Amino acid sequence: MIKIILGVLLWLVIQACGTAVKENTAIPNMIETDKKNLGNLLALYPKPMTVVGSEVEGKVNWLVVGHTGIIGHDRILVSMNKQHYTSRGIRKSQKLSISLVSREMLPQADYVGNVSSVMVDKSNVFAYHIGENGTPVIDASPLTMECNVVDIYETEGFDNFICVIVNTYASVDVLDHAGKLDYTKLKPVLFEFPTYSYLATGEVIGKCLNLDKQPGMCAKQLMACDGIVRLSKIEVYPQYFDEYMKYATEVGEISLRTEPGVLTMYAVSEKENPCMVTILETYASHEAYEKHIASDHFQRYKQETLHMVKSLVLSDQIPLNPANRINNFIQ
Repeated sequence: MIKIILGVLLWLVIQACGTAVKENTAIPNMIETDKKNLGNLLALYPKPMTVVGSEVEGKVNWLVVGHTGIIGHDRILVSMNKQHYTSRGIRKSQKLSISLVSREMLPQADYVGNVSSVMVDKSNVFAYHIGENGTPVIDASPLTMECNVVDIYETEGFDNFICVIVNTYASVDVLDHAGKLDYTKLKPVLFEFPTYSYLATGEVIGKCLNLDKQPGMCAKQLMACDGIVRLSKIEVYPQYFDEYMKYATEVGEISLRTEPGVLTMYAVSEKENPCMVTILETYASHEAYEKHIASDHFQRYKQETLHMVKSLVLSDQIPLNPANRINNFIQ
């Protein structure tokens, strides 16, 4: 009996020693998420659509370039296939122009991006003039930069031109009152390379380093069947006009930023009588309006300006085309 027991114990020891120990293959600190790993996919899109201008063999040439970038604060990277006809001209002249694309010039830009200069003369697709640095500048483009090539970084199949900006030309209608670029006016076309799609820039949703003080406009509700369109006609006592406008501006901005149901607050005053103020107000629903007038910021406005208002007329309106929308851009 003892021999049998010892035999069983020996067998158990052998089995235990021979059993492979499974390693813990779990990655430390690995958190399960619902994100899918797409591998090494290049996904930094969309990018501003650009038309590169150059001179090749004595002729002006245009090429849409989907891969451009910024290096530091004073360099631009323009990446194109070595086989492009345009690349030859840039290597020889060591200069080029880069033009942003507007909606109006998109059909021509689309064309020059889809035909080869080896087969087609593209020099007259755009009306242009020669800039101060000797490169072609598209007249219809809202913004064009003339650049000099300072280096070429070659990768497999690609010439990557590193450029410094020499001149920047902008249409006056894309500048703000201070003469600086206003990209809400410029609205450059964006290019999404993987699907060959053109996109438009959107609204301003916030100010960098200032979101805690002035958050961007909240997402807006759709207009419901009981939505309200109203003209508020307000006559303000002249001695209180400036003070009244401070309160009115404040409540308008807070309402648009924080209330999803407040769609529009657009105020104007009469040229002949500035104290006559009319505000176009649209609310997504009657419920949205009730929430608005119950809000702290509206109640504060109401109480603080009560003595400043000589008369108030609320006139509800019927939209002639309900599909039309008025957007507010807060900056």
